[in-house]
Amino acid sequence: MAQCVQSVQEFVQDSFVPMVAVLCSEEAERVTRKNNLNFAELLRPFCRLTSEGHIRDPNNQVQVVKNLRICVNNVVISPNTVSAALSPSQCRLLNEVVLSCQPQEGAVTNVITAGDYDLNFSATTPWFETYRENFLQSMPASDHEFLNHYLACLLVVSSTETVPVEHFLKLSQEQHRIQHSGEYTNPKWFIPNTLKYYVLLHDMSEGDEQRADAVYEDMKQRYGSQGCYLLKMNSRTFSAEEDEQIPDPWSQYLQRSNLVKSCGNITKFGHCFLPDGVSNSLENHPLQLETASSSGTLHTLSAVNADLKKGARDPETLAGGAGSHGACLTLNDHDHIRQFIQEFTFRGLLPHIEKNIRQLNDQLVSRKGLSRSLFTATKKWFGGGKVPEKSISEPKSTCGLLYPPEAPELQIRKMADLCFLVQHYELAYSCYHTAKKDFLSDQAMLYAAGALEMAAVSAFLQAGAPRPYPAHYMDTAIQTYRDVCKNMVLAERCALLSAEILKSQGKYSEAATLLIKMTSEDSDLRSALLLEQAAHCFINMRNPMVRKFAFHMILAGHRFSKAGQRRHALRCYCQAMQVYKERGWSLAEDHINFTIGRQSFTLRQPENAVIAFRQILTNDSRQTATQQGAFLREYLYVYKVTISLPQLPLPYIHSSATRVYFGHERRLAQGEKQAATHVSLDQEYDQDLAAMWCHLEEQLVAAANRGIVPVNFQTTQCCLNSQTDNLRHPLAVVEEPIIVEVTFRNPLKVSLSLSNLSLVWRFTADCASPSKEKTTEEFCFATLTHSVDFFLSTDQQTSDLMVVRGRQELKIRGPRLNQTKEDKMSVRHGPDLRLDPIITPPMPLMEVFFLQFPTALLCGEIRKAYVEFCNVSSVALCGLRVVSTHPDFFTFGSQATTPLSPTSAENCSAYKTLATAPEPGLVASEILVSAEDFSQSSGVMEIPIDGCTLQPGESTQLPLWLRGPDQEGVHEINFLFYYESTSKGNKISHRVLRHTVFICASRSLSVQASACRSSVPLHHSLDDKGDGGAMVFIDVENINTSEAGVREFHIVQVSSSSQHWRLHKCINPAKDKDCKLISRERAKLCFRATRCKPHQEKYTFADLNLGNERIISSSTPCGDFFFRGCRTSESQQVDVASSRTSSSSKKQGPTENRASAIANIVKKCNELDLNIIVIWKAYVVEDNKQLILEGQLHVALQTIGKEASSLTPREETQEMVLLKFKSEFPPIVVLPPAELSQLIKTNLHYPETYTHPFVQDSLCVVPVTLTLSNCSLAQVDVIIDLRHKSTSPESMEVHSSFTWVGQTQYKLQLKPQEVLCLTLRACFLQAGVYNLNTPRVFAKPTGQGAMCETSQQTSIPALIIINNA
Repeated sequence: MAQCVQSVQEFVQDSFVPMVAVLCSEEAERVTRKNNLNFAELLRPFCRLTSEGHIRDPNNQVQVVKNLRICVNNVVISPNTVSAALSPSQCRLLNEVVLSCQPQEGAVTNVITAGDYDLNFSATTPWFETYRENFLQSMPASDHEFLNHYLACLLVVSSTETVPVEHFLKLSQEQHRIQHSGEYTNPKWFIPNTLKYYVLLHDMSEGDEQRADAVYEDMKQRYGSQGCYLLKMNSRTFSAEEDEQIPDPWSQYLQRSNLVKSCGNITKFGHCFLPDGVSNSLENHPLQLETASSSGTLHTLSAVNADLKKGARDPETLAGGAGSHGACLTLNDHDHIRQFIQEFTFRGLLPHIEKNIRQLNDQLVSRKGLSRSLFTATKKWFGGGKVPEKSISEPKSTCGLLYPPEAPELQIRKMADLCFLVQHYELAYSCYHTAKKDFLSDQAMLYAAGALEMAAVSAFLQAGAPRPYPAHYMDTAIQTYRDVCKNMVLAERCALLSAEILKSQGKYSEAATLLIKMTSEDSDLRSALLLEQAAHCFINMRNPMVRKFAFHMILAGHRFSKAGQRRHALRCYCQAMQVYKERGWSLAEDHINFTIGRQSFTLRQPENAVIAFRQILTNDSRQTATQQGAFLREYLYVYKVTISLPQLPLPYIHSSATRVYFGHERRLAQGEKQAATHVSLDQEYDQDLAAMWCHLEEQLVAAANRGIVPVNFQTTQCCLNSQTDNLRHPLAVVEEPIIVEVTFRNPLKVSLSLSNLSLVWRFTADCASPSKEKTTEEFCFATLTHSVDFFLSTDQQTSDLMVVRGRQELKIRGPRLNQTKEDKMSVRHGPDLRLDPIITPPMPLMEVFFLQFPTALLCGEIRKAYVEFCNVSSVALCGLRVVSTHPDFFTFGSQATTPLSPTSAENCSAYKTLATAPEPGLVASEILVSAEDFSQSSGVMEIPIDGCTLQPGESTQLPLWLRGPDQEGVHEINFLFYYESTSKGNKISHRVLRHTVFICASRSLSVQASACRSSVPLHHSLDDKGDGGAMVFIDVENINTSEAGVREFHIVQVSSSSQHWRLHKCINPAKDKDCKLISRERAKLCFRATRCKPHQEKYTFADLNLGNERIISSSTPCGDFFFRGCRTSESQQVDVASSRTSSSSKKQGPTENRASAIANIVKKCNELDLNIIVIWKAYVVEDNKQLILEGQLHVALQTIGKEASSLTPREETQEMVLLKFKSEFPPIVVLPPAELSQLIKTNLHYPETYTHPFVQDSLCVVPVTLTLSNCSLAQVDVIIDLRHKSTSPESMEVHSSFTWVGQTQYKLQLKPQEVLCLTLRACFLQAGVYNLNTPRVFAKPTGQGAMCETSQQTSIPALIIINNA
């Protein structure tokens, strides 16, 4: 049970006090009515004695009476019989008492932590204490006990009466008639000889004080000084003491009487009391609603709401005006009244009780000499027995058994009650125990239950606790009252006493069980209060039972609701909600929230009702669709009748998924025009793509700002979502739309209909208040009010359609902060400003359209398309640029090299061509071109529009050349167009436009090229004017599998571009100029390459056409794609090289460093740096029409002897390397690189045929000249070994009769690019064909160790024919 203001001993003592009746004359009533009080009410605040009293028990032992309180009431006569239940007026009184006592705002609360529960609830329940006090005071007097029978009667007469003694006599006779005439069953009197105490009331403001004293002296002579009293009052004069503040102790005692008067206009409501005409729809379980009936809805309950306000009165109002009581009384008068009560009690009441205890004791002592059987027989024969009274509803052996007033058993009970009232609990317990035995033997169960009850209480109240509290007495008494006697009033009193005693002993479980047993359907108010106290018992245990506390709180709330105590019901449900909230008890939560919502609505607390209903509808509910529909209707009704534009939680807005799009939606294709894709709400956000677009934009901004990205650079974000950077205010342009995508979710199983949705904005102008509308052209700051207006209605198929207009706030919480220690220790979120844009002045807006843009190309195919730029804004734009993820895919060309030749127009060719007749041995035509004419330092390309500016509404169309990617497959190619406003200083410095295309590339040709040094001696090479040359072999294969309808490919031209080399002429032995390849065919072309004259940073383009026309490779688009392809490949090579260097730099040791140094020395030995451009035409059949496609493939020859391909080799995945935990082995000896085998080029000069007469001379010696050429730029040590060491049988056969004579090993040193000739002699023994290419040449850079000596590559076999003369 909850904490109480009184202790358990004070509570029990105040529950049973001596009762005193009051009979007043009319004049005395008039005197007291001056204070707006009757005489009983006048005495009530002073009825508790502040000093101790004393009595002597039958053993002449003094008993101290402490803190005694008496109860003074006016005599109210009633002829009605005693009922076992409270009257309707008494029930209404109790209901109003509880209704008027509500928790205070700052009341003390308990905070209990039990496990993972933190509960906060009221520590006290003053409404329960008030109910308990009023219940005990309003209990009807019963014949089986005397505790609430009157012991004395105060006869009050005013001193202003003519003959006061006569009035005392009349009042005495009236009291005697009421007690002994038998006409009235109420009031009941304790003993026949009731104490009469005569009070002379003197009004100090009216009467004669001397006369009053004289009358009082006469009274003392008649009634004795202990039987009368002169009470002087009304001493206050308003003229003299108008401003004096006199306390009012009567207001708290008069509340009950005023409540009785206020209950007259209220009729019974089910089991509780509500105004007429309202059905108690809350009797049913709130979760079991009948959707077809409206009786259980808030529509009906709203009508009750206004009438219920009358019951919830303020205590001050119920008291009838606090300042109107005791207006004629002074503080001295208060003391007079207090002294009167003390004199009456100590000199009149207590001696009277002591006298009667002695008399009753003497009667009982005289009875002890008789045997039980004899005494019983005497009572039986001489009329002292019980008088059985039969009743239809009461069995004969129980409640129908009545004792006459003079029965000895009642005398024992009477003595016990007297002893109990004067706190002589030991004697009282003895008498109760004795009476209990007699009653049980007579089967008088009502009497026995009363004796058991008081015996248990007396045992508990005995000082020193000589015996334990007999709880089983109480249990037996409660069971007897309830089940046998059918008297719930007495059973309730017994339960209240026993529960309080058990609580004081810490027996909360037993107290809770007892309280729960007392709940029944006959009184909802009693059941609610007892269930609430049982819940407090569960929570106050040593190990709190939290869930039982919550469950019984819900039961108490339900019974409070049925009793009309809506505030208490709401409080109980709110306290129980602390236990069930967010614990997985979804159905229980729904029930509690629904009830809280209903009770809050009827109590005119719409905010609380809204919160409760919102919990039902927004959480994932497990209710059925029908139940959810009922919840929804109640919820919408609350909104409809309370709030004009409510914050509706339905449907649920997934605020973090809100997307904001700035700008117009992209246009669709217009005929042949294909609009730029840009950004749309249909596209899903991708982090990698966003980073790619940001990188492209940084390139554009850097190109526009002289290679530097500004510090305040902010990436353009057209579409903001939860994954974008929303820490800054987004920038929006005036008069351009802002599209907000809001994600709605319906958590219910009931369909919702939304209509008339609108987005609400709040515009905050610079230097202006937020509420003022801006109509000028001042562009300022604007924010979204985070709300959406709409009409919400239930499913239209239902008959009771309900529509409500509401609003929802768009509150977006930013990402959680996790930077500082404070952020990590707590939950903090950063800002999210996606809905707070800054409106900027007008900016240009460009749209881009593509014409004749293909979706499929062959690898290397050249196609011409057109792009159109349109300025659709009212502001001019400039600085048009573009950047792409595939810069080698397209080119706008350059104005100086754009093909305008008639031949190309006739042939629909994208190249610039010249008609040229094929001539055998034709030398390639050369053109010098600067790379700056084609490419830029970065991947950003400036778009060449006329005047570099597009005026408002203007559009321009430019040609665009495309080249198919070198790798087959589907390629995603991204373009980012950049443009600026002609007016500077705006917050938006530039704007961008995105475009993404997908190109499907099919296989075309595969080109492999290799080069080797020419073996022609330098002095025989007449064509190269003394320079060294190289042989270039080009292997072309048709790898197309005809999936694109390609019939054949024609190699129409081979061109070269280099700063150091050039293709000189075609030396193909077949002399076949036009090379035609069908599927899977292959051809090999041979060219001679020579060095170019050095030109500073200029490229030499050499064209060798194999057909009837020459394509100028140095013009657009051939030259553009060549330079863009070179830059792309160079950047890739740099990236690969840097990654390899970074990954292997930590692993390099001395050996690797030495090898790297050697490679650098011989790097230029085999450098070629020759780029081959193979131009082809393909004949395609499409729709029974033959089309001619053209394209070009690039091969970069970097090193002599190393093959290069037009196809990029696929990167092989790295093999998994196992972890090694042991020490590394000694480093493996690194072999010399292959470049060292090409340091020296050798040539043998000898006669092809030599005739020698072997008959005359058996030895034939032929002079042979060995020419050594140092191809490197470093000094080289050379060793020449002429000894034969070949072991193969073929070589043995050839060399069997041939040997070198003279010096057979030479050690030479050649300077950089030095040429040295050695004269050798070969000796033959017989005629035949011999291979002279047997010398072995070893070379190494000077200064390197012997490990670097490498055998040099030899030329083709050198055959000599020796003839016999």
